[in-house]
Amino acid sequence: MKVRVKLCGLTTQGDIDAAATAGAAYIGLVFFDKSPRNVSIETARSMALHAPIGLAKVALVVNADDATLDRITASVPLDMLQLHGSETPDRVAAVKARYGLPVMKALGIASRADVARAQLYSGVADQLLLDAKPAEGETLPGGNGLSFDWRLLEG
Repeated sequence: MKVRVKLCGLTTQGDIDAAATAGAAYIGLVFFDKSPRNVSIETARSMALHAPIGLAKVALVVNADDATLDRITASVPLDMLQLHGSETPDRVAAVKARYGLPVMKALGIASRADVARAQLYSGVADQLLLDAKPAEGETLPGGNGLSFDWRLLEG
């Protein structure tokens, strides 16, 4: 199996240069106000235009509505959308159809039930990103520096 690395939460052109030099396949640009790594559309556009050809540019959004996605996709040259909120399989399919971009769906994992729920997205999302499920009451849906028990994925 070929592993493709995504470095997410980049905020400067220097970050992009470092990601490209390190061999990353994807860079993640965060469009979520509560994240300390949130970037403006203007900053993301500049960063995306700076990225070398072949480095996939991914917009990470959390429960974004169509108006928000319209603004992002109209300004930032992207290769993929990452939905990191509570989007349903139907919403994932609708986003994919509306924007014509591959969609990565992030899902929080803490139990076998979470792994089973992830299967609901396998037919609609182009890629699944399995992340540690945030603690109850956490304001960030992922990227919290936590890990989950990977043995949950056995079988």
